[in-house]
Amino acid sequence: MINQTLEKLQAMKQAAMVAEYRRQLETGAMNELSFEERLAMIVDAQWLSRQNARLKRLLHTANLRDTSATLSDLSYKPERMLDKNKVARLSDLQWIREGRNLLVTGPTGTGKTYLVSAFGREACRAGMTVRCYKMSRLLLNLSVGRGDGSYEKLIGDLKKPDLLILDDFGLETLQPLACLDLYEVVDERRTQKKAIAISAQLPVSMWYGTFADKTIADAIMDRLVTGSVRFELGGPTMRDDPAKLYSADDTAN
Repeated sequence: MINQTLEKLQAMKQAAMVAEYRRQLETGAMNELSFEERLAMIVDAQWLSRQNARLKRLLHTANLRDTSATLSDLSYKPERMLDKNKVARLSDLQWIREGRNLLVTGPTGTGKTYLVSAFGREACRAGMTVRCYKMSRLLLNLSVGRGDGSYEKLIGDLKKPDLLILDDFGLETLQPLACLDLYEVVDERRTQKKAIAISAQLPVSMWYGTFADKTIADAIMDRLVTGSVRFELGGPTMRDDPAKLYSADDTAN
């Protein structure tokens, strides 16, 4: 009967339940537990396995720039100017559910990518869909899409995730066609109340100057900035010593 049960579970692709059932059979102390307790452990094993598999899929699809980033490991040294209370308030991810944007600015190497990636990971853990793009790569994809017929599909794909992360915004002037492409993305997500997280070296007050088409710039900036949450990071670059990003380093000095 045991072998038949195991075979049926295998046939139903319940590998975690099989592993837990085998573990219980091999552990004599399990006989002291009730049927309900042992069944709960078997079900929990399968549930946890599926949760972990889903998280793995969501993280793979998200394509985060910093795959090691977590909110729990953030450093709050004074020179970083990172508000711990604000991070805590935003960690419930309600801003994503409400379709509000997150704008993270600061000099190079101050942990902007790490911060948006950490929020991206947290969103994946909550079962949300996330996509991350380097800004230059996204605009290149859209430009190519105009020529090979994949433009509408790309725009459609950019509508879908609960959180869209655009990293390294404003490194170069956006030409008129690129301005229009970005407007399409921002407007579609604004209409559907979907959140965007952006990292940029330039402060938000200087973003307007990165658009060659000032009319479209007005429309984009209004949709990005209105109701947004902002972080303005500071301090020296952390790229020479990545450990400075982490809270574990806070007590070391």
